[in-house]
Amino acid sequence: MFIGHYALGLAAKRLAPRTSLGTLFAAPTFADLLWPVFLLIGWEEARMVPGPNPFLTLWLDSIPVSHSLAALTAWGLLFGYLYKKRTGYVRGAVVVGLLVLSHWVLDVITHRPDMPLYPGSVSLGFGLWNSVVGTLVVEGLLFIACMAIYMQTTRPKDGIGRWGFWALIVVLGGLYVATLFSPPPTDMKAIGMFGIVFGWLFVLFGWWVDRHRELRQVV
Repeated sequence: MFIGHYALGLAAKRLAPRTSLGTLFAAPTFADLLWPVFLLIGWEEARMVPGPNPFLTLWLDSIPVSHSLAALTAWGLLFGYLYKKRTGYVRGAVVVGLLVLSHWVLDVITHRPDMPLYPGSVSLGFGLWNSVVGTLVVEGLLFIACMAIYMQTTRPKDGIGRWGFWALIVVLGGLYVATLFSPPPTDMKAIGMFGIVFGWLFVLFGWWVDRHRELRQVV
């Protein structure tokens, strides 16, 4: 689930209004920020399996350090602890910690059985991705609903806050749609570099836009 993780980041602004959208994007996508690095250095393994379903072309053969339930629980505790230490914002620390863990939950719902409980364990996956239409409906509705929550929580302070926000939404949605029609890449190093660049690009994009928006109510 790509766009669904960013959707939760948008909605989480309601729960942790003092937390930057950049951090709220980094937390639920933290597993995907780690994964390409671990892929490139050989800690984890993946391969491309071409097929008619664009959601099932990337097979994650071994992702215990970035995506297992045990690992994401530990990463979430660390992320929340470091955020609390830096900001002193307890509610925000709890929210970002849970967002890190939410990645496993959403991926288990959508993925084929490739999400381990812990390194060396059996892997789970309920396979929403087996249905292209079902995936588009679920992720699309989730993204729209969470976008609405963010818009109800914040308002633009200037043109960047207004048009930059919509640019962020268009880029996220456009990249999501583009992956449905683009041929899957076969170079795993290129996939890893692509994941690193675009993963952090969206974090920075969210941070920049959020700086130009303000809460509708002071919390």
